[in-house]
Amino acid sequence: MQLETYISDLLYRYDCVTVPEFGAFLTHRVSAKIHESTHTFYPPKKALSFNEQLQQNDGLLANYIAEVEKIPYSTALNKISKQIKSIKSYLVEGETIQLKNIGELVLNADGKIQFDPSSHINYLTDAFGLSHFTSSDITREVYKETVETIEETAPIALTPEKRSNRNWLKYAAAAVVLIGLGGFGAATYYNNTIENHNQLAQEQANEQLDAKVQEATFIISNPLPAATLSLEKQSGNYHIVAGAFRVEANSDKKVKQLREKGFKARKIGANRYGLHEVVYASFETRSEAQRELFKIRREHNRDAWLLIKRLK
Repeated sequence: MQLETYISDLLYRYDCVTVPEFGAFLTHRVSAKIHESTHTFYPPKKALSFNEQLQQNDGLLANYIAEVEKIPYSTALNKISKQIKSIKSYLVEGETIQLKNIGELVLNADGKIQFDPSSHINYLTDAFGLSHFTSSDITREVYKETVETIEETAPIALTPEKRSNRNWLKYAAAAVVLIGLGGFGAATYYNNTIENHNQLAQEQANEQLDAKVQEATFIISNPLPAATLSLEKQSGNYHIVAGAFRVEANSDKKVKQLREKGFKARKIGANRYGLHEVVYASFETRSEAQRELFKIRREHNRDAWLLIKRLK
């Protein structure tokens, strides 16, 4: 089993991928930047890190392997455990573990795992297809000095002012004033006409509407009672998954069973394998979802797991 392949797949969609009994690979968004000395532009990306303290199984990796390989959840956990034991034994012997598209792992002098992330892949899907590029330096100061040199050497020519008879401007100004007054009067008359027309049309429309309302009042003798719908819309990107079903009818039955037990169950659509996913509930924050997940695992379903997904 190529464990790094499954981890790499999940890093595109999640900010945290926990490997049980080993540690967690974390990502955080880094904005686009410019290297000042080389004039290189780098696109935004997801920076990758490793935390050895986060070893508690959240079900994400095991459920994903179980879906892809079509094996039980417990079998997937056993596979992960065996491969982690093998990796730890190699690390203790002083070897460097290379995880393709993720990075390198090695033990430091204190016996802690040191992680060197790979720079060959960008897990930020928003930046798909973008790569870094280098731009040549812009020599603005050179052009400025050239222009200043031209201004210093260029001769300045003065043209004598020519006076002309401008009496005709007085008559033109008077004509403009008369035309303006006439246009103002015509515009006022036009606006008043339009306003009267609109008011008359509105009154006619109101009379026709009143007649229709009165006619409808006599026709409908037994009005239907008003219907009240109560819809509870859930929101949030953190979902506790109860199961995924190939047949959609089975997912409907699962939702009905969970709602009878008091859960706010619903379907959130099909995943990329065509399975219809059913969740116990959705939450706005990860902490709320984690608390409910631990409760559900303890009291109802130990195979429930947390899905982080933005619904459309």
